[in-house]
Amino acid sequence: MSTDIWAWVRETHEQLAEAGHRRLADAVYEFPGHANEGRNEQLDAVYPEALAAARSLGLPWVEVYLRHWRMQNLLNKRHQGEQALPEAVDLLEFAHREETADCPQSVCVVQDFAICHARVDGPGYVPERLAVLSETLERIEPSRACFDCLSREYSDALEDDGRPGEALGHLDTAAARMQAAGQRLSLHFHHARAGTLHLLGRHEEVLTLLDTSEQAERARGREIDDSDRRWGALARARALASLGRTEEALALLPGLEEAERHADLRPAWTETVELLVAAGAWENTAELGAAVAGWVGYLDGTGSHRPCVNLLLAAGRLALARHARTVALTLAATGERKLAQLRRTDGVAEEVAALRAAAEALPVPALVVPPAGLLAYLGAAGVPVETGADLLAAALDQCRRGQTGRGQADATEVAVQLAGVLGSLGHARAAADLLWEQLDADPANEQLSGMLGSALIEARDEDGVRRLADRLASAGPAGGHWVRARWAAAEGRWAEVVELCEAILDAHPDRINTRRLAAAAATELGDHTRAQRFYQEILEHALPAEGTPEEERHRTVQEPDLWHLITAATANRDWAVVRSTGALLGLDFDEPEGPVDEEWQLVTVRATRTNGATADLPAVRTGPATARILPVLGDDVTLNHGDVVVFAPALLEEPPAEDAPEEERRRRRPVFALLTLLDPAGYTTYWVDGGWPGDEAWAVLRGELQEAGYAVWAYSGEQYSITDPADDGDLLPGVYAAVGVPPTAHAAEADALLHRLTRGWPHPLAWLDLAKAAGADTGRHEEVIERYGL
Repeated sequence: MSTDIWAWVRETHEQLAEAGHRRLADAVYEFPGHANEGRNEQLDAVYPEALAAARSLGLPWVEVYLRHWRMQNLLNKRHQGEQALPEAVDLLEFAHREETADCPQSVCVVQDFAICHARVDGPGYVPERLAVLSETLERIEPSRACFDCLSREYSDALEDDGRPGEALGHLDTAAARMQAAGQRLSLHFHHARAGTLHLLGRHEEVLTLLDTSEQAERARGREIDDSDRRWGALARARALASLGRTEEALALLPGLEEAERHADLRPAWTETVELLVAAGAWENTAELGAAVAGWVGYLDGTGSHRPCVNLLLAAGRLALARHARTVALTLAATGERKLAQLRRTDGVAEEVAALRAAAEALPVPALVVPPAGLLAYLGAAGVPVETGADLLAAALDQCRRGQTGRGQADATEVAVQLAGVLGSLGHARAAADLLWEQLDADPANEQLSGMLGSALIEARDEDGVRRLADRLASAGPAGGHWVRARWAAAEGRWAEVVELCEAILDAHPDRINTRRLAAAAATELGDHTRAQRFYQEILEHALPAEGTPEEERHRTVQEPDLWHLITAATANRDWAVVRSTGALLGLDFDEPEGPVDEEWQLVTVRATRTNGATADLPAVRTGPATARILPVLGDDVTLNHGDVVVFAPALLEEPPAEDAPEEERRRRRPVFALLTLLDPAGYTTYWVDGGWPGDEAWAVLRGELQEAGYAVWAYSGEQYSITDPADDGDLLPGVYAAVGVPPTAHAAEADALLHRLTRGWPHPLAWLDLAKAAGADTGRHEEVIERYGL
């Protein structure tokens, strides 16, 4: 089978679009980009609907394609391991059924299977990976793109087996076979070879290979995309750091925030930073340790066991260099737990044992104050956070050995403090383990159980959440319901959140945080009536602001409660509540009653396109929680010009600092998330394209259209140009714009109006879709499109 996968994608896209299955057609076209670029939210938004559509239409090849690209995203961008293993195995079986075996993407599923097992335990699954890859490589032609992918996977398996020399030989043999078959080597292939050269210590060759491979890509007219740019920069930085060229490495190394955003960068990024730390070119801080520890916890949660151990060993080495005893011991304990999840532990078990031994050899700090006063001392003395963890660990040991005055009370207080510090340092699972141990010793302590619930949710420990909920439920259902509700919220199961919260409120109607969570869940469900009821009940049951002790302040009305109430009431058109609640916030309205429709300020409303991407839409704020959309929009957004929307009250981006330049403060608009459409304006969009008539003529067109109730929004900028048919293909400035036709006008009227307003322009505009809708002659527009290359 040698079908060109991308030719099949183009053909499938066209067929689905022509058959009216536009959303599935768009998903087929957009899925690889979402997967490869790490647009996880967009992919997750599109995938369920696309998969259901493929199955309902009986398109098993499309199903294989969609599931494969989702697996690529889960494995390569999110580094899932055991979490994704059942799907990887099931997909391999599905892709080799009779009805799917000839699908051009079926071979690629073998790669998913191999990558997933590498994530779980690369060295432990070397025989299985080599076997399935070898069998597949033997039956496909080197001219196929998947030969490139599977050859790289085979090389990775050899590397995991400690055979980088053989891995390089395999890559070079595969390269020769592909080139002999007329296939160009991909940039990913060169990146894989660079990684193998790095393992062999041939760092100068890495730099040369990266340069020549990227030059070859550009010579072929192919731009280096963002993902490959990041990888190239990181691979160069690692090679330069290995050569001791630290200043050059620092200039190229992606920042910590890039590694936070892109999980696939983290192993090589941490390796590079270790080299820079050893050379004295990077500060080995507690913040660095917390970031890497957070990544360790992430891999722990996804079941990516081997990468988790590799990364925690790096984190452990950095912690030892900082003399962070408790952190290093915590990482060693995590490593010991992870070893039980590996098939092959030779070498790595010794490294984990060495980490523990080195951590235990670090000195235990002496306490200068009793455990009960330690937290106050740490704050007053400005003790570094990791040193504070060491002191708290020493204090806890004293408490548990009965060497303090208050016994269990001291132990619980110190354990809570230490768990909080560990959580802040990225060790949520270790914090939970510590709190479990203390809860067993102090089972009636509500602070312990509450903090344990938070730690378990932060660690994504579903089994631990269930165990705690069952334990709390033995003393009454409310405690168990609350833990389960918070876990359901963390997973986005909003209907379950509301159900559990209402069960708590039936027995305990004075609970305020329960109502907050229930209201937030109802809002996520679009049930604004119920959300408003919950927020209004907060006002009824809250404690008075004056006289309430600090530890009970969460039970008083907070400013966000009022803003959320305004938002829910706005969505429900309960303008009386909007106005009365606004008064509590000190808001002034132009009118004393009726709908709020004023002109406040320019804002940005962040919506989601139909393909899952983000759309930032300029709008005029018309009230506390409403805005009117300004641009004329296409069918990739379910809003249009003039629509009044309700937005969520929280700012999505921090405003400029007060000392920021005036231009920045003036230019930056508040950004809010779209909540729901309140009043649709009913505009229909048609696109116009053609020659730019000049500023004056365009201003006249825009003004006439607006006066007639239409809207227009130019999307092209100064860089947009069209072909001049009268000057042998020279370029002319062009304009590409959307015209919004109001619901009071017919397409024929809009067509006639545009004809009148553009008559006499030196270069005509084309509006083919509008002409079709108007029943007008389309020949003129088709001719303009052809002549000007629109």
